[in-house]
Amino acid sequence: MPECWDGEHDIETPYGMLHVVIRGAPKGNRPAILTYHDVGMNHKLCFNTFFNFEDMQEITKHFVVCHVDAPGQQTNASQFPSGYQFPTMDQLAAMLPSVVQHFGFKSVVGIGVGAGAYILAKFALIFPDMVEGMVLLNIDPCGKGWIDWAATKLSGLTSSLPDTVLSHLCSQEELMNNTELVQSLRQQIGANVNQSNLQLFWNMYNSRRDLEMNRPGTVANAKTLQCSVMLVVGDNSPAEEGVVECNSKLDPTQTTFLKMADSGGLPQITQPGKLTEAFKYFLQGMGYMASASMTRLARSRTASLTSASSVDGHRPRICTQTNSSDSVGQVTQNISHTMEVSC
Repeated sequence: MPECWDGEHDIETPYGMLHVVIRGAPKGNRPAILTYHDVGMNHKLCFNTFFNFEDMQEITKHFVVCHVDAPGQQTNASQFPSGYQFPTMDQLAAMLPSVVQHFGFKSVVGIGVGAGAYILAKFALIFPDMVEGMVLLNIDPCGKGWIDWAATKLSGLTSSLPDTVLSHLCSQEELMNNTELVQSLRQQIGANVNQSNLQLFWNMYNSRRDLEMNRPGTVANAKTLQCSVMLVVGDNSPAEEGVVECNSKLDPTQTTFLKMADSGGLPQITQPGKLTEAFKYFLQGMGYMASASMTRLARSRTASLTSASSVDGHRPRICTQTNSSDSVGQVTQNISHTMEVSC
């Protein structure tokens, strides 16, 4: 990949153009970090706080980063013409191989939030050979039922689009308190994302179907994500129920479940330090960044680790053990159950 590819690109795919931003250059045979934002956001609103966090630089210097914006969601995007058919969630996932192939990435580690997490999970199900790992924040693997669909429609009639989307992004506590984050997001959603294009993406996300995956051994011919997965959700997030449901559908020998305290609905914005440290451990478990320093989670006095005993396995997993002192945490091998980490 030429050095000059660092920057913004419009990539042609079978279902339309994708706006992509590349940061850095490939490092040997390491995978690219590929991000996909939530509905109501773009890569800047969703990920700038996380990727600009000081400790995150230790990671990004080792990997090329590829930020994907959903069609028409990037800053200053042109409004789609009347009658434009926004891609389905399946088609949004099927656009990503064009990005991987265009830049010649060997494989990717995905980081997706909400709608972006759903899209990346779908991508990993359809194209498992392109994916080494997935970090999925606030994922809901379930399609909306008629009652949920009607409630969403009613909300759209009584609230502005930014406020409707905020109920998806933020916790009830954050909305009730009208926190500084909520006020900032309300303004930025209205100013930085084309509202007509956003409405199309919002409608398509709310028309999604169930992700067709089941935990191995629960049904005949069960299909699930084959890569390492870290699920992340805030302790008061509106997505908590969906993330728990997703965890029940994944291979416990490949899955880490991280529930973050005091993070509301957007952990990558409210708790970038904790998420960065967890991401480092995740990459270490995949065999990358073995010498990276690990301190932040170890210094969290409220961090704890429990193992959800569900299925026996043999693949060792790297996890965090912490105590109440300020000493540096240890990286230890743990039996390969689904790991539930609270921090």
